[in-house]
Amino acid sequence: MKLLHVDASAKREWSNSRALSRHFIDLLKQQIPALEVDYLDVAADTPAHVSEAFTVATYTPAADRTPAMKQTLEASDALCKRVLDADAFVFAMPMYNFSMPSVFKAFIDNIVRTDLTYKVGADGSYQGQLAPEKVLFLTTRGADLRPGSPLAGMDALTPALRAAFAFMGVPSPTFVDAQPLTFSAVQEREAALVRAKSELAALAQRWAV
Repeated sequence: MKLLHVDASAKREWSNSRALSRHFIDLLKQQIPALEVDYLDVAADTPAHVSEAFTVATYTPAADRTPAMKQTLEASDALCKRVLDADAFVFAMPMYNFSMPSVFKAFIDNIVRTDLTYKVGADGSYQGQLAPEKVLFLTTRGADLRPGSPLAGMDALTPALRAAFAFMGVPSPTFVDAQPLTFSAVQEREAALVRAKSELAALAQRWAV
């Protein structure tokens, strides 16, 4: 199994999302010794944000693209290939101001590509080209946004991730959300991490079957 592991936290060694994603990968390797991991840190290697040149190039039919357009799309093409080559995904990120880090949004903007990660049918319908059953979004949140909490309606991260990846062919990803981690007592933070690790352990076992 080839797994694409993407980290998006601006923090380094004291990042909870990075620590939890490493923990999950370690669990998977224990279950699947032959696991192949393709690692990408979009905080360190950030895809280019959408530009006018990118927009023009991506909507120009491939056969009509100029050398300059092809050069503009090279990095995006390479990212799409990495995504399409993967059998499983682990996307780890913190929640920033109720949504995703801008570096992960740039990643999404570079991989939502016509005729690569989605196609348009003759009837105008959209057909996502990603088909992995094993997709994990591992998120960390400073506050508690679980159902029933006062901030439950402020979660713009989960629906945005669901929408983008469903469009590319991933209808049922798994979410493991560690929360609350910042705006809470020490005991609550520790309990949040314990809950997340328990969910990750169960998921690693399911993925190994």
